[in-house]
Amino acid sequence: MNVHMFKRRVRISLVVTVFIMLVSSAIFATPLGAAEATGEPTNASSNLMWVVISAAIAFSFGAIAAGYAISHVGSAAMGAMSEKPEIGSQALIFIALAEGLVVFGFITALMILGKA
Repeated sequence: MNVHMFKRRVRISLVVTVFIMLVSSAIFATPLGAAEATGEPTNASSNLMWVVISAAIAFSFGAIAAGYAISHVGSAAMGAMSEKPEIGSQALIFIALAEGLVVFGFITALMILGKA
C-alpha cells in the first residue's frame, strides 16, 4: 500500500467518524431539547452532559495512547524477536505495559462518572 492510498483511507475513516458523531449527537441531544421545551430545569442535565463528555475524553485519550504505544512497542518487539526469538516473553511484558494505558483511561473515566 502506498502513501497516497493510506492517506485516502485515513480521510475516509475520519469522514465516517465525523458523520457517525453528528448522527449520534442528533439522536441523543433530543431529550435535552425536550426538557427545555417543557420548562424543566436543565442545569442538572447540562452538568451530566459535561461529566459524560469528560469521561469519554479521558477514556478515548487512554485508548489512543495505548494504540500508539502498542504499535511502536509491537513493531520493535517483532523486529527483536526475529533476531533473537528467546526474548518473546520480555516483549510480551512490554506490550502488556502499553495495554495498561487503556486500563488507566477506563479507571479515570469511572472515577469521573462516580463524581456525578
